Amino acid sequence: MNFSIGEFSKMTTLSIKSLRLYHEKGILIPAKVDKFTGYRYYDEANYETAKSIRILKEYDFTLAEIKEMLEECQDESAILEYLVVKLSDVGRKIQRYKEISQQIELTIQHERERAMQINKEFQIEEKEVDTLLIAGYRMKGKYPDIGEGFKILGKAIGRHINGKAMALFYDSEFKETDADFEPCFPVRKGKSSDRISVRELKGGKCVSLIHKGPYETLGESYKKIFAYLNDKGYETLLPSREIYLKGPGMIFKGNANNYLTEIIMPVRDTKGAADGKN
Repeated sequence: MNFSIGEFSKMTTLSIKSLRLYHEKGILIPAKVDKFTGYRYYDEANYETAKSIRILKEYDFTLAEIKEMLEECQDESAILEYLVVKLSDVGRKIQRYKEISQQIELTIQHERERAMQINKEFQIEEKEVDTLLIAGYRMKGKYPDIGEGFKILGKAIGRHINGKAMALFYDSEFKETDADFEPCFPVRKGKSSDRISVRELKGGKCVSLIHKGPYETLGESYKKIFAYLNDKGYETLLPSREIYLKGPGMIFKGNANNYLTEIIMPVRDTKGAADGKN
């Protein structure tokens, strides 16, 4: 008795799509194919083969392996040899997955510890900054224009750069179009020109906070640092600074959520000065 492909699909719990694929691969060839309609018909022998295919698929044999077994194995003992080899292979995979699992667990633990450490590090701190030799390009305009300034500096003093890109801000408030700022680089040496100023940037007491995230969210960290300054009674001195510890590369922008920008506010202790007068 022959069964249609739909009937055979229900009998074997193999989809029609799978049955067609097995036919194309030569794994399960129908007992009959109507030469006029192309309809496939299956018999009892096909049913037994389909059961074997389903079991072997559950054992994670590939279609190529199944085809080879069905062609070469005439009895149960021959199939047993394949199963022994497969069992050994599964054992190796289990061991490998255990090793991978351990490595992933260690990576997760390491990253969580690192994240905790980063969160601890990114606290407002008071510190003394050293006087620094810099090369700067003073600009007036919109803040996003700063990239052009860095390009000009890079071409002019690239070989002398000795640290992370930074910017000095000479305004005490936000300005949309006529902001006064200066992209700069620490340098080992250099000479001033008509466009570029090479000089010492005075150090001293400052309040610092590292911001993690896109530049568009820097305002959140400025809010924290201003609240701290007001609470401490510190007067901010200009120019303030941003140091771009980690940002977009020359080619790849990277993940903006991982950008690191250090905000540095030079300060003077007005509260202490006032207390001293009393």
